[in-house]
Amino acid sequence: MYKYCLGIFLTWLFLMHLSLAQTKPGEVFKDCDDCPEMVVIPSGSFLFGSPPEPEQDPFSNKRVESIGEDNERPQILVNIKSFAIGKFEITQEQWYSVMGFNPGLPKGRTLPVTNVSWDAVQLFIQKLNQKTGKKYRLPSETEWEYSLRAGTTSIYPFKDTLTKTFIDNAWFRYNSRALLYPVGLKKPNQFGLHDMLGNVWEWVQDCAYKNHEGAPTDGSSRDAKNCKNRILRGGFYNSYPWDLRSAKNDFDLQSSGHSVAGFRLAKDLP
Repeated sequence: MYKYCLGIFLTWLFLMHLSLAQTKPGEVFKDCDDCPEMVVIPSGSFLFGSPPEPEQDPFSNKRVESIGEDNERPQILVNIKSFAIGKFEITQEQWYSVMGFNPGLPKGRTLPVTNVSWDAVQLFIQKLNQKTGKKYRLPSETEWEYSLRAGTTSIYPFKDTLTKTFIDNAWFRYNSRALLYPVGLKKPNQFGLHDMLGNVWEWVQDCAYKNHEGAPTDGSSRDAKNCKNRILRGGFYNSYPWDLRSAKNDFDLQSSGHSVAGFRLAKDLP
């Protein structure tokens, strides 16, 4: 009996060790062969959205006016607890392995899946969770922006705003030739995440609101009864630099399968 109890205890201790190991910031893990690679994001606080006064864009020689939009304000302090988010956007191959069909265009195994509505993404998550026994979800908008900024507080999540920096880190209007590209070809951000800007817009969990008034400050998503429009973040392959700002958001009908929108997954940690 003693050996039996000791065995159970040691097994529990080993599983706890694995669980705790996965909560180390920056840790990359996969729950299964068909599961996405996930990166552990550290807890912290940040200012969500644009500051009260419009900021002068570093690309002002190309676009003179100041930037920052009303739906990005007011700027609020949000506390994020540690969670995991996809290292990459979900690919067409990953979608096919769960759903059995591929809506993405153009076709490509490692291209991000597109033409998927927010509603369809929820079904994908439900099926993936049933298949793997895990609890994946879409990130909240504040989790997504926190992950993009990765500790930065400037208009853009880069150390500088040189065109070369954008070219190294994102597929956008100045380097994409209006084409979609496989995930992971550009440099990761400071949290180790690829393609947070450009390539495809990304669905998040939140319902679209006209501004940030009343938005949750604990990192949770913002929902509403009978919500019809959901938030998209990150821009796409034909976006201008000023549409790749850290606070920039857009929205679409949650039932609409957008041709330049995909998603990445998030997951709560033990």
